Amino acid sequence: MGIESRQIPPPLSIIDGLGDDSDDNVRAQTGVPISIYGMIGNSAAFMTLLRQIAKIAHTDACVLIEGETGVGKELTARAIHYLSARRSKPFISLNCGAIPESLIESELFGHTRGAFTDAKTNRSGVISQADGGTLFLDEIDSLPCKGQVALLRFLQDRRYRPVGQSAELVSNSRVIAATNQPLQDLVERRAFRSDLMYRLNILRLQVPPLRERKTDIVLLARHFLKVYCERYGLPVKSLHSSSWVWMMRYDWPGNVRELESVIHRNVLLSEDHEIIIDECVPQLQSQPSPSSIHEFLNFQDAKARAIAEFERGYLSKLVKETHGNVSAAARLACKERRSLGKLLKKYGIDKEVE
Repeated sequence: MGIESRQIPPPLSIIDGLGDDSDDNVRAQTGVPISIYGMIGNSAAFMTLLRQIAKIAHTDACVLIEGETGVGKELTARAIHYLSARRSKPFISLNCGAIPESLIESELFGHTRGAFTDAKTNRSGVISQADGGTLFLDEIDSLPCKGQVALLRFLQDRRYRPVGQSAELVSNSRVIAATNQPLQDLVERRAFRSDLMYRLNILRLQVPPLRERKTDIVLLARHFLKVYCERYGLPVKSLHSSSWVWMMRYDWPGNVRELESVIHRNVLLSEDHEIIIDECVPQLQSQPSPSSIHEFLNFQDAKARAIAEFERGYLSKLVKETHGNVSAAARLACKERRSLGKLLKKYGIDKEVE
């Protein structure tokens, strides 16, 4: 559980003025990132999410945020809160999976002194703390059955009663819930109440996984590189070209959280200015070495052929990952566009780019 400090949010026009899909394509090609409360990206999927956040922020209904683990569901909830009229009120978060069933009503509604053993003082619950603001219920799929019943009763009329108190109270809080499992699937397995799902699922927001935001990987990786180099007082580091290729091909099952952990670990462990991500090292080692392929060539010829094969393979993968966008490919390779264009022409890959 946590209370988010009050911040001055950017005006809604930042998101409202993002434009249409054609603007997204221009933004992706120029590499201009958008950053909203820790959310960074410029991909079409990311821009669509921001537009949905802006629409939802104008409303006051319950929101159900679905998405895989690590995609940034809490950041999405914070963005909704700070872009809404409730921005000056508290943002309260509660992880439903971390609360024992016996304490769930106390956490939600609070309790009075003497209501149960160890209740030595009055204590407010998260619903009271979020009054006027936003209550974010993370891992709502883990909410115990007793808690589901209690939450449903509150959502029906916004009235609640602290444990041990007879008088009812009213809370003007907006509820945003998040889950990494589709609630509909849980309802079909009778692991979640259907009536509660319908109460929560008034507005639904699906946060896309990182594998559907390929162009955002570069922006996020560079952001995390800067953050952790600064945090540990290290000189600014960069990623080796092989690391970029691996990152663009990897599926990222842990999404943005996994990407951040990978960058964090490699910043700490790498002794070189240029980082080769440890996960991609086995792939590099499993490839046939130039010496085994060209054992009958002299050293200079073997070296030249190995370099040519590497460059041709690297450029082909680069063009494929960027869908033929030379500017995006140049940024990903950290090379000038003109220089990259010459290499593409050298290996006859320029026709594939068009």
